[in-house]
Order: sequence, then structure tokens, then C-alpha cells
Amino acid sequence: MTAPRFRLLQARDPGETTRAEERAAFAEKLQVPVDHVLTHDLLSEPAHLDTVRDGVDAVLVGGSGRYGICDDAPWLAGFIDLLGELAATQTPTFASCFGFQGLVMALDGLVEPVEASSEVGSYELQLTDAAFEDPIFRVLPRHFWAQMGHKDSATRFPADAVHLAKSARCAYQAMRVGDRVYATQFHPELSEDDNRLRYERYFDEYSLAFGADKAHAILDSFRPSAPSSELLYRFRTHIVG
Repeated sequence: MTAPRFRLLQARDPGETTRAEERAAFAEKLQVPVDHVLTHDLLSEPAHLDTVRDGVDAVLVGGSGRYGICDDAPWLAGFIDLLGELAATQTPTFASCFGFQGLVMALDGLVEPVEASSEVGSYELQLTDAAFEDPIFRVLPRHFWAQMGHKDSATRFPADAVHLAKSARCAYQAMRVGDRVYATQFHPELSEDDNRLRYERYFDEYSLAFGADKAHAILDSFRPSAPSSELLYRFRTHIVG
């Protein structure tokens, strides 16, 4: 059987190393060849429902580098509208971090830059009761570790979404919309090593933002997160088919 093909929506600057790394990370966790993950650059080309779905079985959304969902970049409104269309048409979709925040906004939720809810590093999450009825989340342990890197957080959860996970700092960590659209504030596509590498690349910036002591403490906090990464393969096998 031929492996499914995916469209990865990316909001990353040209030349950013993370562009290729993100694509490879999704392919690895989905267990598909990397050439089955086709990218769409949101910064250079408008994303329309028909074009992003053309020739693929599902849509992925990852992080965003230096861009935030609360920015005033001209392409953001169209991106958020697209996420709403993907949910409305029940196009199989898995969105992490920036994608989660965009989907929250598309569904009339609210995302804000809340310092007390920001998370960088590895954090322990807890499943909600609803997660134990979910086809891809129900195999996770009640408490599990995941990789994080966000300063904005959902502060109003969409009324029509199913709440699947939370952390001590951030109440809304995962959701399902309908039967075929999933989103996580955390990064199931990243391993401990992936996230550590990404953090080390921007360590000087984090040191300026957090102070040297906190930046080093975060560097020592990374932990394995294999159960959370299983979500993408289960999305492929249980939702995409």
C-alpha cells in the first residue's frame, strides 16, 4: 500500500534551517518518506483550500519561527481563515503549536501573549477525561511529557472543540474538531534531541529574554517524550488511513 501524502504549511523565513528539519521531523513521526511531505510556504504564496488539499491526503501545520499568531503580518488573516475551512470541510489535519493557535482563532477562540502560560523545553501534560474516548489520544498515559516552545497561549477555548490535554502552566494543550481535525499546543513532531537542538540554536536570544540562569535551567530540563510523538503515527493510521 502506498504511504499517504501530506501538505505541510510553513511560516518560516527563507534560509531558516528549521524549514527542512521540521519537514523531516514530521515525516519521521508519521513514518512516511520525506518526499511524501510536501511544503507550502505561507510567506510567499497565499494558501487556498483547493491548492493545499490538491494531491495530498492530509494537511499539517507546524511552528512559525519568529512569527506569532497575534502579529499583524498581512498573510495571517488568510491563514486563519484557511484553518477554519479545513475544520469546516473536515479535511484530515494535524496542527501543532502555531497551527494550534491559528485553529483556536479560526474557531472563535482567543490566543494571547500570557507570560505565566509560556513554555519552553519539556513539560508534563495531563489528559482530560475526554481524551480517553478519543481514537488517537486514548493510548497515552494520563500524564506524559511533550516538547514545547510557545509564548502565546489559548485563553478562550473554542466552543465546538473537544479539549484533550492540559499542563500546569497552560490549560489548553490539545483539541479535536469534528472527527478528523486535531491540534496540539505542544510539538509531537519533535523529540527531546530535536527540541534541545532548536533551543541551543537560539540560546543567546533566550538568555537575553529570560536571563542566563533561567536559560541554563531550561537547557537542563529537556526530557524524552516518545508517547506524545506516537500521536502523529496514530493520526496517520486511524484518521488519514
